[in-house]
Amino acid sequence: MAVIPRFSVFHGDGFLGGKLPSIWVLFGISLALIPTYYFFLVIYNVYFHPLANYPGPKSMAATRIPYMRNTISGRYTQRLKALHDQYGDVVRIAPDELSFINSDTWKVMYGTRTGHGQKQKDYRFYPPTVANSASIIQSDDQDHSRFRRLLSHAFSDSSLRSQEPIIKSYVDLLIQRLRENSTPTEQDKGSGNTVKPLNLVAWYNFATFDIIGDLAFGEPFDCLKNSDYHDWVQIIFAGIKFGAYANISRRLPGSKYLIKLITPKRVFAQKEWHNQLTREKVASRLEKSNDRPDFFASILKHHGTEKGFSVDEMVSNGSTLIVAGSETTATLLSGVTYLLLKNPRVLMKLQEEVRSAFNSDEEIGFDSCNKLVYCLAVLTEAMRLYPPVPTGLPRIVDAQGDMIEDHWVPGGTIVSVSHLAAYHSERNFTDAEQFVPERHLDDPRYVNDRRSVMQPFSFGPRNCIGRNLAYVEMRIILARMIFNFDMELDPVSNDWMNQDAFILWEKPELMVKLTPRT
Repeated sequence: MAVIPRFSVFHGDGFLGGKLPSIWVLFGISLALIPTYYFFLVIYNVYFHPLANYPGPKSMAATRIPYMRNTISGRYTQRLKALHDQYGDVVRIAPDELSFINSDTWKVMYGTRTGHGQKQKDYRFYPPTVANSASIIQSDDQDHSRFRRLLSHAFSDSSLRSQEPIIKSYVDLLIQRLRENSTPTEQDKGSGNTVKPLNLVAWYNFATFDIIGDLAFGEPFDCLKNSDYHDWVQIIFAGIKFGAYANISRRLPGSKYLIKLITPKRVFAQKEWHNQLTREKVASRLEKSNDRPDFFASILKHHGTEKGFSVDEMVSNGSTLIVAGSETTATLLSGVTYLLLKNPRVLMKLQEEVRSAFNSDEEIGFDSCNKLVYCLAVLTEAMRLYPPVPTGLPRIVDAQGDMIEDHWVPGGTIVSVSHLAAYHSERNFTDAEQFVPERHLDDPRYVNDRRSVMQPFSFGPRNCIGRNLAYVEMRIILARMIFNFDMELDPVSNDWMNQDAFILWEKPELMVKLTPRT
């Protein structure tokens, strides 16, 4: 009786008559199925997904690859603006993500309403916290309330007024250093340069980092004293870029290991160094007395209690305070200086207001700056054209779904309002690309502007706690700069606003010629 050979997937002869172990057969089948799976996934995402009817490029609806590529390139915010210009108020920017630019969406996304609590943040977007501990930016609702309760007094109007002498002392030092450094050397004079250009990005950073260092930890970074960045301040910028790589890796399998593979070693090493130096700053503050009313004074009163911060939470929140309380303010000051120097009409009008209001530097303080109506309009317009946080801060729609701008959005969808795209949209602002402070002073030409779309400090229970401090610093420093100097943009910085962004802007040097006023 003849024996008939048996063939099966798991036993028997393989291809070409040879025997293959079953595991290799399964591996081969898997390799064949993976492309098939992704093919049908792309088809589903583009044509059958619950977000399929939302406008946007098919490539971005299909996969997150375009999102990842734009994020790493630093051009994500500019890409979003172009997409909204093309597709309108809402754009699908990834298989499960929508971007909006309408003012009505802020309350729905970032506020609270009956039947809807705060929408959860998409924590993959944010840079990892120092010490891997919760911070006021990255925390659940309970921890956030605890953090904000202890920090809110430090940022109150009464607290900032008590610290006005501290803030003004660093502004005095900034002006002094700028006067000293703007004076040309003999070598400069010999080469025909009568005015020495200075990098105002650096100088604004020196001032704001020294102020926040003193207010947070009871000691400055001595940036103004040494006319240079403190090592710890320099590596903060690397930590921000590290967040872009973390954002990408967290969206892929094996993110814990992948982040080390895709992040440049230099960036990763600087991030670790930043963590260590932050711990040292907090340890140094813990050794000081608690008599001085800095930001940590209230925190330390509750140290060791359930309401207080753990040491790791002090580290993570200390790092957050330094970055959020300095870098964004310096960014806006750099941006408003550039915009003023590119718009002589606005600069002359601001000079007239400031120089007619004061006779000396000593007169420029918290209260007197509040009377500078045009100065505030200039700063507000600068925040519109050059928002310090240009991208949207993503939230996740509740499981039951929600109505956003008359659109039904299913639960689990990631949503945000893109600051740069919203503020530059002709749908929201007349002459959207023009620097016109008068639009914030009831100029009838701009009566139809949707100014409520502007929320540069975010919105709702998690809006920026440092808003009062930012306005104090911005008004005083800008008024003092206008009062003390005539300024001219160096040609090398003519295209200064063409920048990459990794949550915050990656600013090049802003070279400005300062002529001290006598």
